[in-house]
Amino acid sequence: MLGLDFEIMVSTFEETTAVESSTPEELVMQLARGKAEAVGRSLSSRPAPEPLIIGADTIVVLDGKYLGKPADEDEARQMLRMLAGRWHQVYTGIALVHPRKSVVAYEMTRVHFRDLTRQEIDGYVLTGEPMDKAGAYGIQGVGAILVDRIEGCFYNVMGLPLARLALLLKEYGFHLPEVKTDGRTFNQESSCTGTPSGALGEIRRR
Repeated sequence: MLGLDFEIMVSTFEETTAVESSTPEELVMQLARGKAEAVGRSLSSRPAPEPLIIGADTIVVLDGKYLGKPADEDEARQMLRMLAGRWHQVYTGIALVHPRKSVVAYEMTRVHFRDLTRQEIDGYVLTGEPMDKAGAYGIQGVGAILVDRIEGCFYNVMGLPLARLALLLKEYGFHLPEVKTDGRTFNQESSCTGTPSGALGEIRRR
């Protein structure tokens, strides 16, 4: 959607190494950064140009409890019963990692489920969609019929807050949506240096 050329790579980062006693903001930023840095290490032997790596991680939070991906259908049903008729929060951490500068940020969206019947929950679980989703639902799929209200970024609930990402990419020389990626590299000094501006929910390290 942003017009970027990209390559998808699976990170070897072990999410179990994250400290679950952290706040939701700290946890998702730690996970996103860990994923991105693991990919960076795997690319360290690649010749120039040096890649800009984007990592992200999403969790669902209900009454302070973190809801990740369900282990099985029973846990998926349990999560959906907990979420039914209530507000919860979706946090996504996003990390942009490059040898010259790294940026870590997060986004939070409030989501409200309508009341759900047992039959609706069972039917949704049978679609298989909840099994690889934090909180056991995907708002971009059939799970959209479970949600009646959101406050905040819709794409954050999907797992990648596009508005926040576009703002962060400006610090690397991208100006969306006018970006032209053909032949683009990240070797230019002007693309990866400069004084970053502050923003809520962001941690920056050089």
